[in-house]
Amino acid sequence: MLQASDLRGIYAPVITPFQPNEELDLASYEKHVEELLRHNIHGLIVNGTTGESPTVTWDEVAQLFQVTKDVVAKSGKQLPVIIGTGTNSTASTVKRTELAGELGADGVLIVTPYYNRPPLAGVIEHYRRVSEVGVPVIAYEIPHRTGLRLAADTIKRILDLDRVIGIKDSTGSLDLLHELVQSGTKPVLCGDDILFLSMLKHGATGGILASSMIRTGTFVQVYELAAQGQFDEAEKLFATLVPLIQKLFQESNPAPIKWVLTQQGILASDTLRLPMSPISEGLQQELKELFANAAR
Repeated sequence: MLQASDLRGIYAPVITPFQPNEELDLASYEKHVEELLRHNIHGLIVNGTTGESPTVTWDEVAQLFQVTKDVVAKSGKQLPVIIGTGTNSTASTVKRTELAGELGADGVLIVTPYYNRPPLAGVIEHYRRVSEVGVPVIAYEIPHRTGLRLAADTIKRILDLDRVIGIKDSTGSLDLLHELVQSGTKPVLCGDDILFLSMLKHGATGGILASSMIRTGTFVQVYELAAQGQFDEAEKLFATLVPLIQKLFQESNPAPIKWVLTQQGILASDTLRLPMSPISEGLQQELKELFANAAR
């Protein structure tokens, strides 16, 4: 079972590929996971936001998880596979977490309940009930998507729950990380790609990074250098990733990533499910130029 001590390194939030008719493309998905496993990543997240979780059914999640486990087993590697099960309904989140446990998930990623803006007592109770399922929980704080920013004291109370083993911090600053580290927190994983190295410098133990779908090996190298205290080298290497990160978040995630993976021949199609839509022609051209310049 996943432990807090396991929350180190690069956790890759995998893409969910679709055929042009919007059905799952499991062949492309298998190729995508195999490509990620060529690098020394530390874990995989199925059905995160980067995997278009709002439009993926639970039956599809189960299929994706099974393919993931099969590819990991075939690779001979041992690394955790986590499922995103958080919704803005506690009953639904508990049920999905139970199902994830039955599938054999090593842990679950639980986002702060979104849209309905519950009181803080309700958020804490939400996490408490999910944690009682028995599957290790990674809390996920992302205010710009949920419409609710939790105070550090509230997050500390969530992290004090026995089966909550850490948190993905996508707050957009280092403020929460600083407060948590000062109080001897459970692991904090960076969820804002552009802040990855800064957060590692200030106590984060790794990251769940959408951009790592593209230059996976380089992200792993940045982490490894930082873990060894070689921050000057890590800074130089991370600087090569910054233009890519900026372009990949210029339009809504994961559309730019899907387009790049399709251009690389890993995915057969960059199809997304509505209301997500493909990237603009302008961004396509900018990404082409970015990769052409990087190849020189």
